[in-house]
Amino acid sequence: MIELYLFLAFMLVAAIIATEIKDLLAAVISLGAVGFSVAIMFIFVQAPDLAIVQIVVEVLTVVVFVAVILRTTHVDKTVGKKLTGSQVFSIVLYAVFAILFLIVMIRSLQQLPEFGSPIMKVASDYIKFGLNRAGGANIVADVILDFRALDTLGEATVLFTSVIGVVALMRKAGRKK
Repeated sequence: MIELYLFLAFMLVAAIIATEIKDLLAAVISLGAVGFSVAIMFIFVQAPDLAIVQIVVEVLTVVVFVAVILRTTHVDKTVGKKLTGSQVFSIVLYAVFAILFLIVMIRSLQQLPEFGSPIMKVASDYIKFGLNRAGGANIVADVILDFRALDTLGEATVLFTSVIGVVALMRKAGRKK
């Protein structure tokens, strides 16, 4: 469990670096470190399917960001400027939202059972009732396509959307020259 807290601390530091650094390429690398840390955390909590999706999305995001930065500018000229009234309002609004989010997250985490116990309970139910309720010949396919169908559909949608986005950004036909 301590490794999750270490990764959370690393993610916070990388996120702060990503927002405060002037070099946009370094900011993208910091943002990528946050995303890959999320993927590693998914592996720690025994969710390899989410980790795979996170890695694919993170790689595509970093590649697209680097491609855009290499075609534009490396330096963020907005860092270090004086804040306007609307920016201060946005920061205060964000801080309120972040505090509310943390309160909800802490209360939600307190409701969870001990780490690892729900996984074994759900897995044993899948094995116990899988073949009878789903009617398939393969328990793995029954779990993926019947019990976790919406989860699998969501993951496939994320992958498909990412591929379409990259293809749309990388295409040559129809671009202005």
